[in-house]
Amino acid sequence: MIIKNLGKDGKANLTFSITTDQFARAEKVIGATLKKLGSGTVRSAGEVAKLSIVGVGMISHPGVAGLLFKALASVGVNSELITTSEIKISVAIDPAKADEAVRAVHTSFGLDKKA
Repeated sequence: MIIKNLGKDGKANLTFSITTDQFARAEKVIGATLKKLGSGTVRSAGEVAKLSIVGVGMISHPGVAGLLFKALASVGVNSELITTSEIKISVAIDPAKADEAVRAVHTSFGLDKKA
């Protein structure tokens, strides 16, 4: 996941997910770059789980995002980060709630019903 948005004082915030074992290296490289630029900080939000729904039909089916967020809310799962494209919605969530979130989303989209 990569998210860029406008932060304080007109400076950009860049948020992205990487594997835990890559964090120390990324922190070093990004920290050195920020030092050269003269501002900025690197921080970790801790571990997250990424849940995505994917499908070309999302373009022509309004309400898909609403169904996803309603399913997550029904089990008390907060989305820490959200990214979207024409065919995918990804959310970063608490890893402790990942299994429950996946089951809720699976049920919400009717994927637990036999054909």
